[in-house]
Amino acid sequence: MRSLLMGGQACVLYGAAEFSRDTDIVVVADADNLRRLQAAVKNLRAESIAVPPFERRFLEAGHAVHFRCRLPEADGIRLDVMSKIRGQRSIARDGAAGGGGRRTGGRPPLLNAAQT
Repeated sequence: MRSLLMGGQACVLYGAAEFSRDTDIVVVADADNLRRLQAAVKNLRAESIAVPPFERRFLEAGHAVHFRCRLPEADGIRLDVMSKIRGQRSIARDGAAGGGGRRTGGRPPLLNAAQT
């Protein structure tokens, strides 16, 4: 799935002593990627917890879709999904994490506002 981890969980990945009770991701809102996201949401046993519903048109309009995971290993974690960040270029055009390349280990590249 083409996505970008952001927020508190991204800070934790880079060693910050930050605790976050949710996971925020930005996804590419094309049909194939949204099918992969839907499969991941199903695997997490995640339930929609707020409006709007999980539909491409709402993501493309700039709305976030919110889930609560029920898989025992992730029980209670909130997942916030969006496809646009106001004032930023599209990750569909530029690729997630600034380069769109696949990574097999180590820390992912840090993306900052100057790169977007």
